[in-house]
Amino acid sequence: MLVAIWAQDENGLIGKAEQLPWHLPDDLQFFKKMTQNNTIVMGRKTFEGLGKRLLPDRSTIVLTSDQNYDGNGATVMHSVQEVLDYAEQFEGITFITGGGEIYKQFLPYYDVLYRTLIKAEFEGDTYFPYLDWDEWNIVSTSEGTVDDKNAYAHDYETYQRNKSVVTN
Repeated sequence: MLVAIWAQDENGLIGKAEQLPWHLPDDLQFFKKMTQNNTIVMGRKTFEGLGKRLLPDRSTIVLTSDQNYDGNGATVMHSVQEVLDYAEQFEGITFITGGGEIYKQFLPYYDVLYRTLIKAEFEGDTYFPYLDWDEWNIVSTSEGTVDDKNAYAHDYETYQRNKSVVTN
């Protein structure tokens, strides 16, 4: 199963200079809970934004066109098809975790979307690609924690692709 997971502000912003434009520990815990013991796929820029650091208890795939890229312990793949072939064989969930170009390349293939919608506006340079929301049904929504460590109201939303939509 192929799943996109991301957080965005009210305008679809997801990044600023290869980093998150906000500090929201509740969402980071959600990300950890959802992706643990599964595979995460990210582009080279996102991986380097993490300091080429592997996240614990997850298999990491870095997608890059650079045939000589050093993944620093991550598996390096060079095409969407290579990732799709892997996801088909993997018994767990394969999460696409960014950045913007990587999310866009996998748009036709997602089965499920996990979106954290932050009810605020930020400045940045990377946006989630356009989605035709008619292709998706909302399955669940829940409010995130707002407290002294989590200053922004946010909702966790889960969407499933409409079965009537043919993607390939």
